[in-house]
Amino acid sequence: MSNKQTPIARRSGIVVKKMDNEVLVYDTERHQAHCLNNNAAVIWEHCDGSRTVSELSDLLQNNDPHITKNEKENLVWIALNQLEKSHLLNQPIARSEPIKGMTRRQLMKAAGVAALIAVPVVSTILAPTAAQASTCLASGQGCSLSAQCCSGLCSVGVCV
Repeated sequence: MSNKQTPIARRSGIVVKKMDNEVLVYDTERHQAHCLNNNAAVIWEHCDGSRTVSELSDLLQNNDPHITKNEKENLVWIALNQLEKSHLLNQPIARSEPIKGMTRRQLMKAAGVAALIAVPVVSTILAPTAAQASTCLASGQGCSLSAQCCSGLCSVGVCV
């Protein structure tokens, strides 16, 4: 049942920039920037409500013939879980009981060691608003809180 899910990617309130091996997605509502690696981007771009998890797994770009269909489907679930947490899907996706109880680490283990090269990754950072960006401290300046630094990291009294 769970592999028959047809997730839908969010298309409103975002700005998308395609790069060579990744896709950058800026969420204008949450002020977050997301970087999707190639496999995460392929899955997200094809979440149109008509493709199932099983069909999405066929789109994964992986040249290793030892990765099974089940391992590819686990990779899709890893991506969908990350996309859902990043608010890049229109609605939460229903999972079967075995998948619902699995952590990301367990899903990756189930995907197999050979599949780890193809693991879809969604990296998220909080983008400062214009007002926040103009008032932050540059790298190398003195600070007392990480929130003061443009990088968001104050280490030993200096913005990193």
